[in-house]
Amino acid sequence: MGFEYALVHLKYTIPPAIALTFIYRPFLNRIDVYKILFLISVAVVSTIPWDSYLIRRKIWTYPPRVVVGPLLFSIPLEEVFFFVIQTYNTSLIYLLMSKPVFNPSYLRPRKDHKSPIPYRVQRKLGAVVLVAAVMYGMILIWSGGEGTYLGLILAWAGPFALLLWSLSYQFLIGLPATSTIIPIALPTLYLWVVDTLALKRGTWTIESGTKLGLHLWEGLEIEEAIFFLATNTLIVFGLVAFDNALAVLTTFPNLFPKVPRLPSPILLIQALMTDTSMYDESRIVGLHDAVNRLQKKSRSFYLASSVFSGRLRTDLILLYSFCRVADDLVDNASTQDEARAWIARLTRYLDLVYASEEARIVSKHPDVHSYISGNFPETSQSALLQLPTHVLPYGPLYELLEGFKTDLEFHSDKSSTKLQVFPITSEYDLETYSARVAGTVAELCLELVFHHGPCTATTNQRDHLVRSGAHMGIALQYVNIARDITRDAAIGRVYLPTSWLKVEGMTPEDILDKPDGPETKNLRGKLLDKAFEKPNQHLHSFHMM
Repeated sequence: MGFEYALVHLKYTIPPAIALTFIYRPFLNRIDVYKILFLISVAVVSTIPWDSYLIRRKIWTYPPRVVVGPLLFSIPLEEVFFFVIQTYNTSLIYLLMSKPVFNPSYLRPRKDHKSPIPYRVQRKLGAVVLVAAVMYGMILIWSGGEGTYLGLILAWAGPFALLLWSLSYQFLIGLPATSTIIPIALPTLYLWVVDTLALKRGTWTIESGTKLGLHLWEGLEIEEAIFFLATNTLIVFGLVAFDNALAVLTTFPNLFPKVPRLPSPILLIQALMTDTSMYDESRIVGLHDAVNRLQKKSRSFYLASSVFSGRLRTDLILLYSFCRVADDLVDNASTQDEARAWIARLTRYLDLVYASEEARIVSKHPDVHSYISGNFPETSQSALLQLPTHVLPYGPLYELLEGFKTDLEFHSDKSSTKLQVFPITSEYDLETYSARVAGTVAELCLELVFHHGPCTATTNQRDHLVRSGAHMGIALQYVNIARDITRDAAIGRVYLPTSWLKVEGMTPEDILDKPDGPETKNLRGKLLDKAFEKPNQHLHSFHMM
């Protein structure tokens, strides 16, 4: 009896687990816990028979002086715990690295013209490599002798990898390296070092007649290096397959109308087995466009959305994508008449969408679809088609367009100051404008939260929370205005209330001439003070939930 193996965990595996848990704890949700527990269960169940066989065959051994004593199918409990802690640590690294990633945007239809190599070719190439590895492992086992341990690793890990590859290869290939290669490489390198130390100390040993005698570096057997690489690859492949299934479940409500918060293994398998020909390609295109748009122009919102999951995050991204498209259509217009025409078209779009319950499912209604394709540029059509109007109230969307109209009231020709108009004349105008362009978005986001998440609040409490969210949106818009005084002045706009300027003995033209002057600094501070007052006035609302 001894504690050498237990000390390996105390020194090298448990501390990283604690650190990773502490780092990821603010982002941890139920589906993450479910995912980790699911992977740990699969890892333990699939590894115990194989590990037990190796120990009984004396391929590797644990001297009695290094283990506490209790065994499970001939496996020391410290070794069983290793299955658990390795899976846990690798899973947390994967979750941490992939948290910002919006998985549904990596779903691909059967025919993806952007892929340089057809997916069926990629699938076959991967399958050939894995089948070859399994066959080579079987040959080594059949031959016996020094290749036995390596053969057992390949013959055991290969079929699992082949299964996961066959189910999720398209999704796996598309994911960024931060979600796949790094979560495999980091724990593998770390465990190589730990294994080197353990082998040198004799915590566990590999029989000389069953190993090749090759070393990755001094003290690290090549078989051990391949083992940890293979097991971490299997863990990440399993997590990717899980996320692939979740992405299918949350992306295609036409295929899976109702999805529980914690899908059963059967439902996950059903999602993975769904033929890609059944995917709604327009939905996939819309998600790709939305993510690309937000990553370029609203990266902060895109990253912030990662604290949500499932269909809630999807709808939040689609909502903000629409807001960006609408804003860009108006802002990028070459003339005010063109900008007003875009607002009119967007208004007509909302009129059509909210004309009936049927029309609110935009992508399915032919009249709405026809209007979008005939009146909006191709690059913006997916944002309008995928806007989740069936769960959004219409009021805030119309108010958003009213805010755009306020922007157009500014005269953009700085050489004609006599003709310039500054519509923000009072603090009331400032609050009204901010409520329209930002408070409305906050309201819409909260409506999505209420729709997708369990909420026990009463109707009055929900209304109060929506109003509080709107005030938070106003506060954030105040911050944006304070930040962009100089940039707005460059295009002939002053959002600071004229009444505030008058108190300082200034006019909007003074801001246009000297947007960075000392007086402007004081007004910026006043605006920021107002911004911080807004959420504090309604903070008690959040304690009502």
